[in-house]
Amino acid sequence: MKKGFYTFNNFPLRIDSKGSTSTTQDEEEHIKQLVEQILFTIQGERVNRPTFGTGINQLVFQPNSDEIAAATQLLIQGSLQQWMSDTIQVESVDVKSEESTLNIVIRYVIKKTLQRQIINFTK
Repeated sequence: MKKGFYTFNNFPLRIDSKGSTSTTQDEEEHIKQLVEQILFTIQGERVNRPTFGTGINQLVFQPNSDEIAAATQLLIQGSLQQWMSDTIQVESVDVKSEESTLNIVIRYVIKKTLQRQIINFTK
């Protein structure tokens, strides 16, 4: 293995064609997967990290409103700052409620490379 060469496990965990744990060698993709883990993990789901996650997937069955969008925005922003502040600088989290859809746009900068990234989620 070359110096400075890292492999990261994919999220969600899956098996590759060789029967090994699937990995990604792209740090940008790995960071995106870490953000997804935080967003879709329910708080209390991890035994030794009860405050890890946001659990936004639970919002699927909640009434959609501007208030839910504002609360979701604060929840996401706080969780990302708590768990990923050493890796990324969150520039903005925009959550919009449109009819039965919740749109989430996260803009951040990877601290190591100073590259700006945007992730979109729709629920």
